[in-house]
Amino acid sequence: MTTFIFDVLNDLKNQNKNLSELTFILPSKRAGLFLKHQLYKVSNQTIFSPTIISIEEFVEELSQLQTISNTELLFEFYNTYIQLTKKEETDTFEVFSKWAQILLQDFNEIDRYLIPQKNIFNYLSAIKEIENHHWSLEENQTTFIKNYLSFWNKLLTYYTHFTQLLIGKKIGYQGLIYRAAVENLKSYIQDNNKKQHVFLGFNALNTCEETIIQELLQNNLAKVYWDIDATFFNSANHDAALFTRQHQKNWTYFKNNPFQWITTNYSKEKHISTFGIPKNIGQAKYIGSLLKNLQNQNASLQNTAVVLGDENLLIPVLNALPDNIDALNITMGFPLKSIPLASLFESLFYIHKTPSNTFYFKDVVNIISHQFIRPLLFVENTDYASKIIETIDANNIIYVSAQRLKEMAPKSVSIIDILFSNWDKSIDLALNNCFQLILSIKNHLDENKASQLLSLEYLFRFNALFNELSRLNSKYQHIKDISALFSIYKELLSSETLDFQGEPLQGLQIMGMLESRVLDFETVIISSVNEGVLPSGKSNNSFIPFDVKLENNLPTYKEKDAVYTYHFYRLLQRAKNIYILYNTEADVLTGGEKSRFITQLELENIHKINHQIIAPQVPVIEASLQTIEKNDKLLEALVDVASKGFSPSSLTSYIRNPIDFYYQKILKIKEHDDVEETVAANTLGTVVHNTLEDFYKPLISTFITPEIIKNLKAQIEERVSFHFKNEYKEGDITKGKNLIVFEIAKRYVSNFLDLEIQDLNAGNQIKIVAIEANNEVLVNFPELDFPVKLVGKVDRVDEHNGILRIIDYKTGRVDQSHIEIVDWEAITTDYKKYSKSFQVLTYAYMMHIMSHIKLPVEAGIISFKNLNAGVLKFAKKDKSGNGAKKDFLITKETIDNFEVELKKLILEICNPQIPFTEKEV
Repeated sequence: MTTFIFDVLNDLKNQNKNLSELTFILPSKRAGLFLKHQLYKVSNQTIFSPTIISIEEFVEELSQLQTISNTELLFEFYNTYIQLTKKEETDTFEVFSKWAQILLQDFNEIDRYLIPQKNIFNYLSAIKEIENHHWSLEENQTTFIKNYLSFWNKLLTYYTHFTQLLIGKKIGYQGLIYRAAVENLKSYIQDNNKKQHVFLGFNALNTCEETIIQELLQNNLAKVYWDIDATFFNSANHDAALFTRQHQKNWTYFKNNPFQWITTNYSKEKHISTFGIPKNIGQAKYIGSLLKNLQNQNASLQNTAVVLGDENLLIPVLNALPDNIDALNITMGFPLKSIPLASLFESLFYIHKTPSNTFYFKDVVNIISHQFIRPLLFVENTDYASKIIETIDANNIIYVSAQRLKEMAPKSVSIIDILFSNWDKSIDLALNNCFQLILSIKNHLDENKASQLLSLEYLFRFNALFNELSRLNSKYQHIKDISALFSIYKELLSSETLDFQGEPLQGLQIMGMLESRVLDFETVIISSVNEGVLPSGKSNNSFIPFDVKLENNLPTYKEKDAVYTYHFYRLLQRAKNIYILYNTEADVLTGGEKSRFITQLELENIHKINHQIIAPQVPVIEASLQTIEKNDKLLEALVDVASKGFSPSSLTSYIRNPIDFYYQKILKIKEHDDVEETVAANTLGTVVHNTLEDFYKPLISTFITPEIIKNLKAQIEERVSFHFKNEYKEGDITKGKNLIVFEIAKRYVSNFLDLEIQDLNAGNQIKIVAIEANNEVLVNFPELDFPVKLVGKVDRVDEHNGILRIIDYKTGRVDQSHIEIVDWEAITTDYKKYSKSFQVLTYAYMMHIMSHIKLPVEAGIISFKNLNAGVLKFAKKDKSGNGAKKDFLITKETIDNFEVELKKLILEICNPQIPFTEKEV
């Protein structure tokens, strides 16, 4: 396969041109490298290398202006803006930067296409006057209306002042440089009237480029080589040749000179396959599979390119590459914003952009847990990061101050200061903190430098970025707060990349669409060929309306689409093996619809297209319930649990799911106590239980009266507040949802006391027997050779009209049906129906064994969400005859029946032959 570059060089050689004396001008620097590599193929002797430059370098040389970054352009433009705008009408730099970016793009386009500035800005101003004539004709215009119309009237003034300011400093944006280059073209021609220029590989040209190239052609100082195929050029509707057809038709030079070149490469035999693949990750994985297959055919993957339509696929594709690729070159840089350090500074700017004395605990935990920060908080064998997190969790701290953090980590005061102190005082101090942080991380990484080279490279690039921020702030002093600094930081970060090192002329090439200009490959894999990606569609980020662009021959989305059409088809022209991938799934903004390019390929009917939909191989994994066999070590742990005591809650945990029992009682795995931003249900329950314990414990052995209970009501506020502070620690209950939960807790206690008063006023006698009574009893199991203990705490035991009642409090809703039983065997198997019955019967069983109660007794639950139902009593239902008979008394028969099921349950838990088997949820 011959390349376009080789064909150009060969043609020049055949014309006996001295290659060393030529100046080659290409669309990109990368293409120049490939051109230099091809020189030896056409030269049979040693020669001096010709001048090879990109069009941007050539134009910059012509203009005698130097390009500056978009970010610095914003600062320069703000100088113009504040000079020409009344102080009271001036936007802050942060607000200004949002709309000024768009205006600078418009200035750029106007200059690149040599539009008369006065004409277009006056035209825009007139349009806005007409659009808003009902505003502009009003006698009493509001300040907003005046400012809006004033903005459009000032555009020409802004432009004129700004461009003069830049020219005076010998700097400029691309469009201004192009316009200046055109103005200097005559003097350049006079000074270089023997210099020969060769333009090759161009397609879409702005007016400045057209003017420069045509002028050099007319003066016999240049040759131009187009790379377009006859298939596209001869089709009036094919956008791949939209621009070259216009050049051939409109340029005076081509009326008397040949148009080079229209080739016939596209119609040659090609193997084209299109693959519809779900999701971007699917495309990346499939690219890896394709490369692996290609490796088996051509081990070096020489002359193979992976062209990423969506450059965000770079990292997934790199991770999907076969392990044994020898040579690899990546033309795109690794985005600096994707580096772990970027997330750290993002978090720091986020917490400091609004001045505050305290920080949200999740933000603090996020920062101190960061991979670059955590090692800095490890001092003298103490992990202060963990210590801070544990303190925040234990004390339920939702907002924490820098001073409090220093108290938690006394040996890490300096790093805490850098991270959390002094950011809001000045921009210089904030930047200094960033530099100090980078230096602290560097000092730590230097301890193990050999294994941290990549991290040190990250640090170096971020240090350079903050140096640029510091320079811009010192030079212009437009950044007034952290929020504006954050905005400029993100602007700089978005354009920075970490360049890969590789051999640009060997092995597999991974590139973006624009990097493929002028280059030819035998095998091409193109990803993300979806509408909205290739081409990008109708995006219009401009102040200039569509019709005004058409009127002034400015490019619109149609021209932008035509540019990408050309790049896409040019990749296909000389390639033999082409693999086109697209995403079949609808993503947030793009994807799901294959590109019109694929449809066009199919409709052309020039090549046979192999179209496949690829689905990932998803293995069928049969869900299996987890089973833990009881080995000797596990049985030892069970003996230990049995000797310490089975509680009703641990037994119901086993009934619900034996695996839960295994995790909690055998492995001792506890749920992590997270910070409660809003009061959790268990905290509410604890507060209510503890408040009632305070009220009723002094009344043990006392017959309570309505007066006693009424006196308790006066203490509700103080006791509930006390227990909330005790349980919820430093959490705030004075506002929001927490205040509502606090009021609910008071209401629960108050309603309970009202229910008690109502019961007493009805003539019932209530004597408090025990409150929060601890029960502990050994149970005899002849089948086991170790002791088994039952333990549990009963919320309340009282006598109601002489009948003993065992009562458990529940802050959730419980209904009568939840504590009724029909079938004794089900009490240890059906958690959902019978867990409440099992719990109260376990209490009754323990108290009976301990001889604390005489049967018969009652047992039940008081549900704070169902208080009107009173005490919900345990009942045994006997479904015989036409109705269900309920027995609310717990008798010796009840206890004996329950004991049978309880022993069966405990023997099952302790049986070495029965594993802990997970239940289906």
